[in-house]
Amino acid sequence: MAADLEQNGVGAQTMGFFQRFGAFLSDVRNEMRKVNTPSRKEVQATTVVVIITVVIFGAYFWGIDTVLGRGIEWLLKLGR
Repeated sequence: MAADLEQNGVGAQTMGFFQRFGAFLSDVRNEMRKVNTPSRKEVQATTVVVIITVVIFGAYFWGIDTVLGRGIEWLLKLGR
């Protein structure tokens, strides 16, 4: 019975934790070896695309907000 307690006790759980943590770190190292960092040219190109997209969406939402806002104001003035 004492052997069962030691196998399932805190010591066994602690060792299991460290074994799992070691396996996790090994997996992280293996995955990090697969990572490719983009070149400066790729980063600049995607940055330009993001900036242009943000400007386009900003203009779109500004237009929609303006139209809806004026429409609601018109409806409120009509109801007076």
